[in-house]
Amino acid sequence: MAREALTKAGGRLRLAAAFCVVAVTLSLVSFVAINASAKHPVGAGQTPAAPRHLPYPEVKWPLQFSGAQYAPVAWHDVEGWTEDDHLQAYKAFRISCKQISTQRTAAIGLQPLGTSLREPCEAATAARIVDDAKAKTFFEQHFRPLRISRLGEDEGFVTGYYEPVIEGSRIQTETYTVPVYRRPSNLFVRGFKQDAAGLPNKGQVFRKIGRRKLVPYYDRAQIEDGAIAGRGLEICWLKNQTDLLFAQIQGSARVKLEDGSTIRINYDAHNGYPYTAVGRILIDRGIIPKEQMSMQKIREWMEQNPDGANELRRQNRSYVFFREVQLSEKDEPLGAQGVPLTPGRSIAVDKALHVYGTPFFIAGELPIESELSKTSFRRLMIAQDTGSAIVGPARADLYFGAGADAGKVSGRLRHNMHFLMLVPKSLDPAARARRMPLPDARPSEAIAKLLDQEKAEKEKAEKEKLTPADATTAPGPADSANTAKPANDGTSKPVEAAAPVAQASATQTAAAEPVPLPEPRPNITAGGDARRSRHHHPHRLRR
Repeated sequence: MAREALTKAGGRLRLAAAFCVVAVTLSLVSFVAINASAKHPVGAGQTPAAPRHLPYPEVKWPLQFSGAQYAPVAWHDVEGWTEDDHLQAYKAFRISCKQISTQRTAAIGLQPLGTSLREPCEAATAARIVDDAKAKTFFEQHFRPLRISRLGEDEGFVTGYYEPVIEGSRIQTETYTVPVYRRPSNLFVRGFKQDAAGLPNKGQVFRKIGRRKLVPYYDRAQIEDGAIAGRGLEICWLKNQTDLLFAQIQGSARVKLEDGSTIRINYDAHNGYPYTAVGRILIDRGIIPKEQMSMQKIREWMEQNPDGANELRRQNRSYVFFREVQLSEKDEPLGAQGVPLTPGRSIAVDKALHVYGTPFFIAGELPIESELSKTSFRRLMIAQDTGSAIVGPARADLYFGAGADAGKVSGRLRHNMHFLMLVPKSLDPAARARRMPLPDARPSEAIAKLLDQEKAEKEKAEKEKLTPADATTAPGPADSANTAKPANDGTSKPVEAAAPVAQASATQTAAAEPVPLPEPRPNITAGGDARRSRHHHPHRLRR
């Protein structure tokens, strides 16, 4: 019973002492805040700090790319920047600006750059630059270069694409048997009207049955087997499924008819299945080595193995529907932004991360001249297109134009490259930082000294427990105050531990002028002292 009484009494004393420490600390914080306001009043030319709230208000950083790392770079550190043809990039940028200026804010989406390209677009439209030096100056005045890549990687990745030129017919014949389909009327995407102009190139796509029922749309095998045949959806007819597959991968094509005219077709929709690269399947099966992979190699293998080609093609369940566009043979195809692409300057990017019209400086070595060549490629490109296989912050598909030669170049590109994204100066991180909330003020000197004294008292109590005042012990690693020190006569003698600790504590206390702390709890013996401690608390902090 006496031990239980002692335990309860000691607990109450510790609780009382803790409440006293909190009360004094809070009073000191209030005093320091009032004193700071008196010493540093807000001047006439100063802006008062915004009131603080806990938890601290979250200010969204303007450049938040999922899974990306990025850092600013000085223009003079961008290798190959001065040698590029900036005028060609400027012309491609102005083409994008025509679409940006008419884009509604709500339609741009949640990409980090948002609507920030409007300001440089207004400047580009008004400038009417016609020489390279001024074009270079324009980009340097309105943008900041930002090196960007996936987390943990130093480089990005590029591939190439082009516009195939394919032979075809307006009607089905013995030679032309493969239909090119337009978007079916029963193809449905949630959140979009069935006749909407711009359907997403990713995500689920449904087939609407009746008024309410939705089921996944037909895959490639079902469509090739005639699931939508005979519904008047045919735009034209091609010689084989390989021609159609490559047109679907590229997203556009020029179909040369027997009478010499040309049909221009562009991407319009897909069936909702993710794209599967047939080249990757050939590599995994050991049919074509990775270092030799190209679109030409894929086509050669399919032509030599028609049965295997059918099975391989159907591994890619994704299927693309086209629309006919009224373009002349001199016009370039339209990218996903809705503007004509520029060979050697337009790129396809991940539209979930990037805004169309964003300039990217891409640098590295590519096999432009031949499969074994290493051509220096340091060029400012403009994001004007997208693709379902283009995913990530530093991933691009480079557009090289139309025809067989462009197809050869783009077909052999699978290379790592350095990416610099040009960010409008309106998203200057320094300007954004000025709106970030400031941290709370540092604790006052009085509170800091209070914490120091409390630490010293704890150390003293620990040493008193380890070394009683009437005992002399040998030095140990945890008791450096007991170490034998040389005397003036050259001999060594032990030095008591209590005296140096007490002296250091007294010196620190005098210098710091601390706020009084509770004295150590007295040794309470069983009996009346324990009973009195339940009602009397003589050792409190003074207010």
